[in-house]
Amino acid sequence: MEPQYYHEVTRDPLWRQAKEEEIHALKANQTWTIEDSPPPNKPISSKWVYKVKYKLDGSVERYNAHLVIRGDYQAAGFDYTETFAPDIKMTSVRVFLSVVVAKGWHLHQLDINNAFLHGDSDKEVFMKSPPRFLSSLLLNSLSG
Repeated sequence: MEPQYYHEVTRDPLWRQAKEEEIHALKANQTWTIEDSPPPNKPISSKWVYKVKYKLDGSVERYNAHLVIRGDYQAAGFDYTETFAPDIKMTSVRVFLSVVVAKGWHLHQLDINNAFLHGDSDKEVFMKSPPRFLSSLLLNSLSG
């Protein structure tokens, strides 16, 4: 079962480990810094999303925890003026697979635990940390 609430995560060591791995990856990638949001910026709320990844045979491959920003609480033109979501067109996937088949290449699937685009943004985004997140960071940095 995928947890919906924080207390469900704290009871299960597998979910706690998934959450710690996400925090570690965010820190290792220098995704953010912890700061106060200066006026007039309005920090966007965040939450944890938990998902179970399964193998083809239906057995559990791993537990995933992702810290996501709650953009659904924003209003176009008020909180933001543009959006961007990295995705790929299915036409590109089909062309790529056609080249692989035509060349007789081997293809392997890869599931990356924590991936980021390497691009610079000219905008600052301020996010509220989810409940108990800063205390988790403090405990992790003291123990490791």
